[in-house]
Amino acid sequence: MRLRALLLISPLVLAACTFPRVPTPDTHTPAAFEAPTDVTQPGVSMERWWAAYDDPQLTALVDEALQSAPDARSARARLDEANAIRSEALDAYNPQGALQGSATETTTKTLGTAPSIAFPLPGGGVQTIPLTNNGSVNQEAANFDVSWEIDLFGRRAAARRKANADLAAARFDYEATRTSLAANVADQLFQARGLAIQLEDAKEADRIQRELARVARVKADHGLGAAADADQAASELAQTEAEVSDLGAQLHAARRTLLVLVGRGVDPLASLPAAPQAGAPPAVPATVPGELLARRPDVREASANLRSATGQLKLNELALFPKFTLLPGVGITSTPEFGTNIVSDAWSIGVGVAQPILDLPRLKSEIRVQGARADEAVIAYEKAVQTAYGESENALVELSSDEKRVKLLTDGEAEARRAYDAARLRYGAGIDDLTSVLTAERTWRTARTALTGAQVQALRRSVQTFKALGGGWDPSAPAGERASR
Repeated sequence: MRLRALLLISPLVLAACTFPRVPTPDTHTPAAFEAPTDVTQPGVSMERWWAAYDDPQLTALVDEALQSAPDARSARARLDEANAIRSEALDAYNPQGALQGSATETTTKTLGTAPSIAFPLPGGGVQTIPLTNNGSVNQEAANFDVSWEIDLFGRRAAARRKANADLAAARFDYEATRTSLAANVADQLFQARGLAIQLEDAKEADRIQRELARVARVKADHGLGAAADADQAASELAQTEAEVSDLGAQLHAARRTLLVLVGRGVDPLASLPAAPQAGAPPAVPATVPGELLARRPDVREASANLRSATGQLKLNELALFPKFTLLPGVGITSTPEFGTNIVSDAWSIGVGVAQPILDLPRLKSEIRVQGARADEAVIAYEKAVQTAYGESENALVELSSDEKRVKLLTDGEAEARRAYDAARLRYGAGIDDLTSVLTAERTWRTARTALTGAQVQALRRSVQTFKALGGGWDPSAPAGERASR
C-alpha cells in the first residue's frame, strides 16, 4: 500500500517541475579564411608539423619534451586521474555491499552462593544441581547484505554519458597541453637562435664601432677631426658594448628556459647549443575554418565540457524521480547451546523505494544552477570556436606579411652588401678612407641584422600558425570519446 502511494505521488511531483532548456550552440564558421593563401600548401602533415622544418635538433627537442617534460608528465597524470574518476562514477551504479563478520566470546562467572535445585536420589539422599552456567560461550556470525539500484529511468546511462564527456574533456586538455608544449619548444629554440644571431651581429657592430672610435680619436689627437666626433664615437661604442652584454644575458636565459621546457632544467648550458642561424619556414597546410572544430583540441574540450554540463543537468533532473533499490541479503550464525553447536542461516530479499518530498526545493534549485552552468558551457563553446577562427586567420595574415617582409629585407641586405663591397674596393684603390669603409660595413650589418630578425620572426610565426590550425596531435580517435563501459 505504501509503495503504491509513492508511485502515485511521483507523477504529481514531476508534473509540478519545469526543466531548463539548453540552447543549441552557434558554431558556424565562414567557408574560407579572409587571409592570403601564399603561405599554404596542400598535403602538409599536421600531426608532426615540426618535422616539416627538416631540423634534427628541433625534432629531437620536441620529442624529448613530449616524453620527459614536467608539463607532459603532469598532463598524463591528469588524464590517468580522469580515467579513474570515470570508473568511480560508473561503479556507483553497480551492486554495493560488504561482507560483515563478527565473533563474540561471553564468559559467565557466578559470585557468591549460586541458586540450585535438589533432586531426590532412588537410594536416598539428594543431588543438588546449580542453576548457573559458568564458563565461556563463543558465537560467530557472518552477513552479506547487498543494495542495487534498479535503474528504471536511465540514471546509469546518463551518468555514463557525463563520465565519458568528462574523460573526453580531460583527453583534449592533455592534447592541448602537448600541442602547446611542442609549439613552445620550437618557438623558444628559434628565439634562442635569433638571439645568437643578434649577439654575433652585435659583436661585429662593436668591432666596427671600436675601430671607428679609434680612428676618430687619432684624428682628434692630430688635429684632423673634432674632439666632439671622437666623444660621440666613444659614446656609440659604449652603447654597442652594453648591447653585447644584454644580448649575452638574454641568450643565456633563453637557453635555460628551453632546457626547463624539455625537462633538463639543471643540465649545463653546453648541453644545448643554439647555432646563430635561421632558415625558411615551411608552408602550412591549406585548410578551411570548419576543420578547426575537429582539429583544435581546445574547441573539442569546450564541446566535451558542454556535453558534461548537459549530462549533469540530466542527472539532476532524474534526482526528482523515485529510486528503487533491490535489497538481497544472506547471513549465517554459529552458537553453542547445551553442549552442541547450533548453526543457523537466513536470507532475505526486499525492495526499497524513495521519493524526494521535503528536499524538492533544494533539488529544483540545483537544477536551476546546473541549467545556468550549461548555458555558460554553451557560451564557452561558441567563444572557443570564434577564438580559434580569429587566431588562425590572424596567424595566416601575419605569416604572409612576415614572408613578404623577409623578401624585401633580403633585397635591401643584398644592396647594402654591394655598397660595402664597393667601398672596400675604393678603399683598396686609395679613393675612400677607412671611416667610409667601416660606415658601409656597419650599414650592411644593420641590414643583415634586420633581415635575420625578420627570418626568425617568420619562423616563430609559422610555429604559432601550426598551433592555431590545430597541429601537433592526431584527432582521428581520441580515447576519451570511445571509452568503454
